Amino acid sequence: MDLPDFAIEARGLCKTYAATKTTPEMHALKGLDLAIPRGSIFGLLGPNGAGKSTFINILAGLCRKTSGTVEIWGRDIDRRPRDARAAIGVVPQEIAADPFFTPREALDVQAGMYGVPAHERRTDELLAAVGLADKGNAYVRQLSGGMKRRLMVAKAMVHNPPVLILDEPTAGVDVELRRQLWRYVLELNGKGVTIVLTTHYLEEAQELCDQIAIVNHGAVVACEPTSTILQRIDTRSVVVTPEEPLLVAPVLPGFETRARAEGAFAVTYRTGQSSVEQVLAAVRAAGLHIRDIATEDPDLEDVFLALTYAPPAPAAA
Repeated sequence: MDLPDFAIEARGLCKTYAATKTTPEMHALKGLDLAIPRGSIFGLLGPNGAGKSTFINILAGLCRKTSGTVEIWGRDIDRRPRDARAAIGVVPQEIAADPFFTPREALDVQAGMYGVPAHERRTDELLAAVGLADKGNAYVRQLSGGMKRRLMVAKAMVHNPPVLILDEPTAGVDVELRRQLWRYVLELNGKGVTIVLTTHYLEEAQELCDQIAIVNHGAVVACEPTSTILQRIDTRSVVVTPEEPLLVAPVLPGFETRARAEGAFAVTYRTGQSSVEQVLAAVRAAGLHIRDIATEDPDLEDVFLALTYAPPAPAAA
């Protein structure tokens, strides 16, 4: 079989959760289209509730889609579900390992669940690769949080899948363990494994990912090479606290403004086009007296605004 161009391909993917007595109907995915190139390190970013976890759960077989199509390594998840699941390894956000097993036992059990014969298992190789060779016979409950996280990566790789999905893999992991994890991930990618990464650390995505998709409200709002995305999010914000608290953010020509708590407002500007001084000049020109200011670097919310915000059309003359 020829290798597919895309490791994962979703077309018109929808997931709707039915209404209950306490919650309304919810559309977690709304016609999501996504094509993840084979051999890439692909970033999947978005705020909490954007649909990232629902998408991953559909890939892993933990959640049934409402409509649309998904192929993993060229295998349709409806027509060839077992083959499709065998093509991915998923490292979830939560630590899922029996505390009374040793790492070696945990990997052997996981390999058995995938039908990997005993003579084909790579338990020692995987333990060494994730830096747990000396912990193979310790109980999982004795491992630190970072070690457990690395064990989860090893578990996801026991069946040698061509696609590895990492769902917030470095949350709560210290800097050194994060670097160790990424060294191993880069080695895997160098051997041809496609990596799909979800993270809230923009610097992590910037450093590692070839391409980034941003998901919001169940749909892809941007999907571009990392360098292109980064050129579009060169924004900063100035938070202005005026002498007289404002109920709504003022209109400042050439800038985007948003109301903040306690009568303050934020002014967003592009670093290549404007400066803090120009922002303050616009505030003063609007007749406002400044009591305090603070600057903010962009976070994920700012990235979304930079990519999706459309200023209102000018009123007709």
